[in-house]
Amino acid sequence: MSASKVLIGCWLALVVLSTATVLLGNAGSTLLLAGAVLAVALVKAWVITEGFMELRHAPPMWRLLLFGWPLAMAGGILLAMNL
Repeated sequence: MSASKVLIGCWLALVVLSTATVLLGNAGSTLLLAGAVLAVALVKAWVITEGFMELRHAPPMWRLLLFGWPLAMAGGILLAMNL
C-alpha cells in the first residue's frame, strides 16, 4: 500500500474516531462513557503513532514509549475517577 493511501486511511479513521468521541462525550457522564471516550482516545493515539508518525517500522522500544504515555494517562484518569 502506498504511503499516501496509508495517510488517507489514517485521516479517515481519525475523523470517524473524533466524531465518536464527541458523540460519546455528549451522551452523558457515567464512568462507562468516560472509559469509552478514553478507549477511543487510545485508538486515536495508536493510529497517530503507527500511521502518521510511521512508527510501525520503528524499533519496539520507541513504539512502546510513544504509546505507553497515552496508555498511562488513560489509566491515571480512570484511577482518579474511581477514587
